[in-house]
Amino acid sequence: MDLEQIRYIDYETGLPQHGNHILAQQGTDSLFVYQAYNAKIAAYAVAHQRFGGTHYSFNRMSWIKPNFLWMMYRCGWASKENQERVLAIEIRQVDFERILEAAVHSSFKPDLYQTRESWQKDLQNSEVRIQWDPDHTPTGGKLERRAIQLGLKGQILRSFATEWVLSIQDITPFVLAQGERVQARQMETLQVVKETVYQVQSDSARQYLQLD
Repeated sequence: MDLEQIRYIDYETGLPQHGNHILAQQGTDSLFVYQAYNAKIAAYAVAHQRFGGTHYSFNRMSWIKPNFLWMMYRCGWASKENQERVLAIEIRQVDFERILEAAVHSSFKPDLYQTRESWQKDLQNSEVRIQWDPDHTPTGGKLERRAIQLGLKGQILRSFATEWVLSIQDITPFVLAQGERVQARQMETLQVVKETVYQVQSDSARQYLQLD
């Protein structure tokens, strides 16, 4: 699946402006998530269409983001140290659902857990963490809509990194070109990735994620 681009001035059309929503570019049965790495990790991933090599660690948590602009906020349009290469990773929706179903919130939610102790136990045992943060404009301004990021570790990270990947694209040239437009405040020509609201299929995951 190729990434479809859209003018930023048209990006927000039809998107919700408040609440927790998973935005992503989706195909018939797949979607893109994003990660940013240093050149050595990224080069191996693109060449082998999987993650690994001497510079990649399976022993630390790795965060994926389905929202392009949230990834741009975190990596500073590929300007931050060790985030100079941005990868678009295509995975099946069924595998993305597996990740969502295994996730535990990274902070205590009293309306989901009766006690902080029970949440901490689930968090310790889970291989996936959910974090909702304010979505951002291309220039870094906070929005009322919140974006999701998912931290993976253990076996689910290994499955994602080595088995569930359908394709890995290095989109750094596109990111850098659009980052220059952001710096120049050329918002009328800025291109971003076209996204829609991802509809979670799992009833239990949809309720637990506190989607709006």
